Amino acid sequence: MTEMTSLDLWVILTATVCACACATSGVFLVLRGLAMLADAVSHSVLFGIVLAFLLTGSRAPLVILVGAGIVGVFTALAAQFLNKEGKLQEDASIGVSFTWLFAVGVILVSAFAGRVDIDQECVLYGEIAFVPFDTLTLWGVEIGPRAFWMLLVVAVIDIIVVLFSKARFELVTFDPSFAETAGIKSRRWHYLLVCLVSLTSVASFEAVGVILVVGMMVIPPNIALLFSRGTTSMLWLSNLFAVLSAVLGYWLAVAIDASVSASMVVVAGCLYGVMALLKYGMATVTAVPSKRAELLEL
Repeated sequence: MTEMTSLDLWVILTATVCACACATSGVFLVLRGLAMLADAVSHSVLFGIVLAFLLTGSRAPLVILVGAGIVGVFTALAAQFLNKEGKLQEDASIGVSFTWLFAVGVILVSAFAGRVDIDQECVLYGEIAFVPFDTLTLWGVEIGPRAFWMLLVVAVIDIIVVLFSKARFELVTFDPSFAETAGIKSRRWHYLLVCLVSLTSVASFEAVGVILVVGMMVIPPNIALLFSRGTTSMLWLSNLFAVLSAVLGYWLAVAIDASVSASMVVVAGCLYGVMALLKYGMATVTAVPSKRAELLEL
């Protein structure tokens, strides 16, 4: 393995904070059975990014963030409308809304490729290896990659919102009827979760692409779900496996000269497979002695 350089370190740090932001906002998506929504929002924000640029002519981060965030929330609203009013199943309503918006976004990118510095390959895969070259300067001093600091702020926002709202998220997730009785509006908390997912997707979009965003929002929380007995432990474990996937995935990409983002998701998937085998293997081993004891009692 080659010696780690400062460029390697910045890529790993950026991937780590991105993974933590995605895993944190993805926990309650997984618990609510809305993992597909992460895919929907992450793809549909492309339409918001391109539309914001075409309407304003600006690529300022705030403009892009607002445009993509609005479309992210609109995706959730459209999916809910199709589910409630169109009588579509929940997964079908999500699939219809996000594929249409993503397709429109791809058409806009293709039509205005000469004006917008983005393409479909960039959207899907990202290129996190180039992150260290786009630095942020503060008071005349370079303080590191712009993507790292943006994702760090988003990760902190995600963690603070989830930790301070954990009790209400739990209530609307596990007992929405009681939540409504207690005066907690489930729909508002649903949209807050969608806003977090949209914010995280947009911040991660340029640097890492859709694949890493969706992978880290879905796979680490599902790994954590195998071993967790509560949401607190699930949040901790989700972030742990997300960081592990990011670090190991980077070195896998270096070793085989492959896409960094895709390698991280591959490692996350492999970790899920190993942990699932470990979980169910342990359950089988402990079940055999108990079954033997039952037979002896007979």
